[in-house]
Amino acid sequence: MPYPRVVPHSDGAGVIDSVGSGVDARWIGRTVWCYGAQSYRAFGTAAEYCVVPAQLAVPLPDSADTALLDQAACLGIAGITGYRAVFADGSVRGLTVLVHGAAGGVGAIATQMAVRDGARVLGTVRRPEQQDAVRELGADQVFVVDDPDAAARIREVVPDGVNRIAEVDFGAHIDLDAEIIATGATISSYFSSQDRPEVPYWKLSFADAVLRLLGSDDFGPDVKAHAAAELTDALVDGTLHIPIAERVPLDRVVDAHQMVERGSRGRVLVLPSEDGAAAQPG
Repeated sequence: MPYPRVVPHSDGAGVIDSVGSGVDARWIGRTVWCYGAQSYRAFGTAAEYCVVPAQLAVPLPDSADTALLDQAACLGIAGITGYRAVFADGSVRGLTVLVHGAAGGVGAIATQMAVRDGARVLGTVRRPEQQDAVRELGADQVFVVDDPDAAARIREVVPDGVNRIAEVDFGAHIDLDAEIIATGATISSYFSSQDRPEVPYWKLSFADAVLRLLGSDDFGPDVKAHAAAELTDALVDGTLHIPIAERVPLDRVVDAHQMVERGSRGRVLVLPSEDGAAAQPG
């Protein structure tokens, strides 16, 4: 490990107890959510207290209740990544967006934010039983990504192709993406199961495609701040909702990780305090 001791987790929500030198004291008592707490630092949010740089704390309304706080704790890196995967090249209003892994933590947020902006959203999932949940997020059509006829099925729905693709696994899906991409479209990928995947260069080049490779920890500060503001607005106005499967106390953090590893149908919150006044996703 890069440090002798690491407290894990990067995202969370709670109330600011104190501020450091040079930070406006009016932050004290504010309800906020945070992201990237353990990115390039040793101490994350799996704790009763956590210190983050001021720019990583995002204000919530003064009226925020426990339910909103729980939702905000789930935004973090997944939310900012999902937002960037959809909006790195601007608004998607009137466009067709495909979100791979739309039932996952990043994909579910990307789907809802694209719908909120006025896009026609298609989603892919690994298992047929996940399709209904993605439709409930607002997706117009949902496809099983491993279906041998997936490209043909998507082309039936959008003959001219897809304008934006939020990609959960570049190496696994790039051939499919090349078959369904529209001219001038963008593929924004935040993960690849292959470090050096083969790329169908000619198909992508004739489509005048843009490839974006996203590393969420290293987005620019302005990019992160803009995404955080948009996510907060969507959460507050009710157009973004994050399913929460379990809430567990901090002393059961290992259980929280195991729930996620088993494929929990929703986020798992770790509650550092008895009253649940602060939370962070497991």
